[in-house]
Amino acid sequence: MQTAKLGFGARLVMALILPWQVLFNGALAERVRRAIAGEADELPPPAPTPAVADDNDEVTPIPAPVEVVEAAVVEDEAAGPDLTAALQLLALLQREGRFVDFLQENVAEFTDADIGAAARVVHEGCKRGLAEYVRFERIRTEAEGDAVTLPAGFDPARHRLTGNVVGEPPFRGILAHAGWRVAAIALPTLAEGHDASIVAPAEVEL
Repeated sequence: MQTAKLGFGARLVMALILPWQVLFNGALAERVRRAIAGEADELPPPAPTPAVADDNDEVTPIPAPVEVVEAAVVEDEAAGPDLTAALQLLALLQREGRFVDFLQENVAEFTDADIGAAARVVHEGCKRGLAEYVRFERIRTEAEGDAVTLPAGFDPARHRLTGNVVGEPPFRGILAHAGWRVAAIALPTLAEGHDASIVAPAEVEL
């Protein structure tokens, strides 16, 4: 059966949203890791085969499937992941570096010099805001451009292979990006009743 492919627009939206969901949803992160590793999701056990009995044999009744667990799973999936932390980060980046304003602006009207000056302000503000609540660590300690070897059993969630990927590990290549992981995160506690979806309130000057 041919695998369906997402269009560019759908892939773009997924590329923007998925990293936040992976960061704050452990179950989803494990599913993404298994997908990258090419591991199949665990399938439920097959339904028991009904017993065929002779005229003189007694047929053992097959227990009915337990639907309570299945219903709980459906309810959990319908609720969706808790996006509060992701919304907090967006609000933080907006407050400190005008991140959302910059992304929503039509930069086609501006010169490269204007865009560069704005990007510098956004970069400084976002970096300052994140440094207060999030600590990042490099995944690889080598310098970018150094030769590296990935042995058999390497973690595909921490390493992404690019270029001419053929054969089996160990893989030898050049480190194009050292990678980042979140080593610690401590977001402030939201006040009761606060709407986390408001990442930037409207400003009214009197």
